[in-house]
Amino acid sequence: MTDRSRLPTEPGVPLLETARFTMRALERGDAAALLPTLGDEAQCLYLTREAFESEQELWGWLADPSWPGLTWIAVDADEEVVGRFVAVPVEEAGVWDLGYIVCAHRQREGIAVECSEALLRHLFADGGARKAVAEVDIENVASIRTLERLGFTREAFHPAYEETHKGVCDVAIYGLDRSAFASEPG
Repeated sequence: MTDRSRLPTEPGVPLLETARFTMRALERGDAAALLPTLGDEAQCLYLTREAFESEQELWGWLADPSWPGLTWIAVDADEEVVGRFVAVPVEEAGVWDLGYIVCAHRQREGIAVECSEALLRHLFADGGARKAVAEVDIENVASIRTLERLGFTREAFHPAYEETHKGVCDVAIYGLDRSAFASEPG
């Protein structure tokens, strides 16, 4: 069982709880736990950059002080890291960009939906959000399904929108407003 009194906290990153997971602030050891996933080219196919080559390189990216977002690390009851969840404020007040990656060996367990739902509840209830958005590579079918299960709808399609390590990508923008999320069952 997780001892909540020992969990790291940082401003804007409160502990969040789901039925199976605790979501806490980022800590140094998380880079080692995330490297098997974020160091794998197949798992990083839809990131805007290629896979990380070392724990040090990954930590530099995760803990970059200039990055404007907030990070939660989801851990299970045994304190195993199962994923990273982020919220980044966008230029328009009250709008947050949602992101997530689940550790490769824990994918297809419903973790992305469960933890993203907790993050959305926090953003809409306590974070002052009126809307959440997500930018997704149109080929990333698993992520699109996750967003749709959370109640997001596609608001825009941008062909040849960005160039990443895999080439030129078509991108869809998904959105979810607070009132639609509040009306979702669950």
